[in-house]
Amino acid sequence: MNFSKKILSQTITQLCLVKGIDHIVISPGSRSAPLTIGFTEYPSFKNFSIVDERCAAFFALGLAQQLRKPVALVCTSGSALLNYYPAIAEAFYSDIPLVVISADRPKELIDVGDGQTIRQENVFSNHILYSANCKEGDAHQVYNETEINIALNTAIELKGPVHINAPFSEPLYETVDDLQIRPQHVPARAISTLFSENLEPFINKWNASTKKMILVGVLEPDSIEKKYIETLAEDKSVMVFTETTSNLHHENFFPAIDQLIAPLDTKGFEKLKPEILLTFGGMVVSKKIKAFLRSYPPEIHWHIDAKKAFDTYFVLKHHFKTTPNIFFKQFLSGIEKANSTYRNDWLAVKEHRLLEHKKYEERIPFSDFKVFSMIFKRLPEAVQLQLSNSATIRYAQLFSIDASVQVFCNRGTSGIDGSTSTAIGAASISERPTVYITGDLSFFYDSNALWNDHIPKNFRIIVINNNGGGIFRILPGAKNTEHFTTYFETEHQFSAAQLCTMYGFEYTSARNEEDLQKGLDQFFDGTSVPKLLEIFTPSQVNDAVLLEYFKSIQ
Repeated sequence: MNFSKKILSQTITQLCLVKGIDHIVISPGSRSAPLTIGFTEYPSFKNFSIVDERCAAFFALGLAQQLRKPVALVCTSGSALLNYYPAIAEAFYSDIPLVVISADRPKELIDVGDGQTIRQENVFSNHILYSANCKEGDAHQVYNETEINIALNTAIELKGPVHINAPFSEPLYETVDDLQIRPQHVPARAISTLFSENLEPFINKWNASTKKMILVGVLEPDSIEKKYIETLAEDKSVMVFTETTSNLHHENFFPAIDQLIAPLDTKGFEKLKPEILLTFGGMVVSKKIKAFLRSYPPEIHWHIDAKKAFDTYFVLKHHFKTTPNIFFKQFLSGIEKANSTYRNDWLAVKEHRLLEHKKYEERIPFSDFKVFSMIFKRLPEAVQLQLSNSATIRYAQLFSIDASVQVFCNRGTSGIDGSTSTAIGAASISERPTVYITGDLSFFYDSNALWNDHIPKNFRIIVINNNGGGIFRILPGAKNTEHFTTYFETEHQFSAAQLCTMYGFEYTSARNEEDLQKGLDQFFDGTSVPKLLEIFTPSQVNDAVLLEYFKSIQ
């Protein structure tokens, strides 16, 4: 077995190995040769080659999303490293562990006009949990071991991105047949299950209230114990609002938030306004629920999270620094079910909305709304569903998705830039078939995501192509802006067909309801290559259909 002769490379790779960081996404480069040799020559590492560093970082994000443990990224020096930043920001806000390992020039070559050289130390300082700036040379071995241990343990313990910057001088490709160093491993701390806060005052407030709202953001599938779900669902004084990305289901919950609240008037909002708001999970998609809770604020807002609490609604009163399961284990044992009609009154509204929703689906023309309705009715059970941002994730909130489906979306920063790469990274490691639904701009923006050899044959992409950024037509006043089609909607006439030919996807298209029914008939069947279904919808109709929807379900 060959190892890089560079001691720093051996230190990094061996500490990754002993800490279980064994999935490595590598982009090509010369300065990073010691790292690439170190990872690829060791059979315990599973390596992925991705040329485009921005795609590589989002691909790694998808891997870490599914593995629920850190994934390492390796790149060369210079601007290559900066291409990681969008995915690092997403990982930072989504609590996904990434280990960025960048090769660098020796310190004496920084800012002297040497090629492929930038100021790499602390380059991600605003969106990183830890930056380990290593030093070259045997004299710095203890320092480097300490920094690398801290960085890797931080990614493991705090679930977020870290950066290890590793300078290497030439020669870069020399190898040895045995390790020259056995770095000291400082184990990561186990996650504590202790939660000693006195909950009695909070339980008393909860029991005294007849209007409690629980709002759940992004959650990993199966992360909340079923007994706690059932307890919350049985309480008539509690409304539990979930989203597609919450991966939380019960018939007494309220999964389509915008469907419920968009048609409300002032009287309805006053009736809905909770006394206590309890939140957990990651980012919330619905802008309407945010606007409602800011305009009609609860008296109390509590948030449950072991790491952080955002004051999203500007009335945050307390942060329970623990996991939801640990919190509910202690909290729910002391609660009493209040005599209240709060939940049941709104379940009646929910039932009415669903009836009107069904009627509306049947009478509307071919449009984005109609397409999403048809897709979700045909979506197979027990798949992994990856969703892009912008219009896609917002439409998805309005439709029922089977509880067996696991849903993911990059909601940390809510960008469209790496959704396809993330979906492919997740698909490459998932045991479930993966279906990825995206809009045209998001798909074309990240088309380099298809440029790798790691796409499974059961991967399915649905591109809803409305020839531009259709969501801008929905935003108030946007389409009346001068030069709207050029600079906001960014109208185009591109198709994914040529990309499918280039990258070996089976391609199908649909331009009307009949085409789509036929396309969906066999789209999810097994084949020897991945498939893409491109659905062309009329941009001039889509916004009117969606806006009319909220009026029709009143």
